[in-house]
Amino acid sequence: MTAQRQERNRIRLGIAWIGLLAFGMAVAVPSPGAQAATTQRVVADRNTGLAIDGFDPVAYFTDHRPRQGQPQFEAASGGAVWRFCNEDNRKFFLARPDIYGPQFGGYDPVAVARSVPLAGNALVWLIVGQRLYLFDRDENRRAFAADPERYLHAARDRWPALLTTLAE
Repeated sequence: MTAQRQERNRIRLGIAWIGLLAFGMAVAVPSPGAQAATTQRVVADRNTGLAIDGFDPVAYFTDHRPRQGQPQFEAASGGAVWRFCNEDNRKFFLARPDIYGPQFGGYDPVAVARSVPLAGNALVWLIVGQRLYLFDRDENRRAFAADPERYLHAARDRWPALLTTLAE
């Protein structure tokens, strides 16, 4: 083997190692969008403790859209910190978190129906039967909207077992 060919092989091997190392780091380091903890009963940002990215859960019902909550209107419930747009929304939530909080702890009900704890996205949502559901992606929201009873039946059946695998 010539010296030139040996040098080329060493360079190729070095490039391969760099590529493998970069791939390993990309897999190991979570993306900014992957900050929600999926080992808790209520999906919350692992750095801030905020549920549903700090959006006001009551605003989905009253304003028919997600609205960012304010730090001066916070409450702790279900192991997470919730933010609200105003004191009234905070009071409504604390009186009935089972109604105003996202169902299945903020996990995507389509994924829950498959026994997978996949965190929902506060911007991909739907209210069905006076309950708030968050979805990981728009495809899941569309599938759920087309046949909510099918997914709710499966999700409700699987949720108790899935809940036992999530931290207290």
